[in-house]
Amino acid sequence: MIVSKRLGLGDLRQIGSGNIGATNVLRTGNKLAAALTLLLDAVKGVVPVLLARALSAEDAAQVAALAAFLGHCYPVWLRFKGGKGVATFLGVLLALSWQVGVACCLTWLVMAVVSRRSSMASITAASLCTLWMAYFDGFDMLGLGLALTFLVFLRHSENIKRLKAGTEPKIGQK
Repeated sequence: MIVSKRLGLGDLRQIGSGNIGATNVLRTGNKLAAALTLLLDAVKGVVPVLLARALSAEDAAQVAALAAFLGHCYPVWLRFKGGKGVATFLGVLLALSWQVGVACCLTWLVMAVVSRRSSMASITAASLCTLWMAYFDGFDMLGLGLALTFLVFLRHSENIKRLKAGTEPKIGQK
């Protein structure tokens, strides 16, 4: 919302899907604003995880990851109507384990190119995150991975209905 306001794009809650995330910012036609939103939303996940790890321990980093994700999706100052959390999800994964984060980012990218639908890419990346966690890091993050996957699916429930109905918009489609 901050990026969109600064660039004069209007209130995102009144544009496209009404969501405040990067995909909806892209619907404004401003690719720079969408990229900045994506980056800043990811940083919202990276910073708390790295701070918690530096100040405490790995368990604290996982708790911070979940808190950052929930805070993005359900912010108090927006009456608990935040983004879908995918950029923050990818940010926390990059901070917890760069290999898992990169694998999930690549999964998202491949699915976005193949399906041309951000939601399909998002739920696929979330679906495979626990597999990537097990492959790269064992099962230390399994609980967090399952929780994040569930939350991404929950946040995308309307998108999943539209995917099933064949009415989900493509990336960049207004």
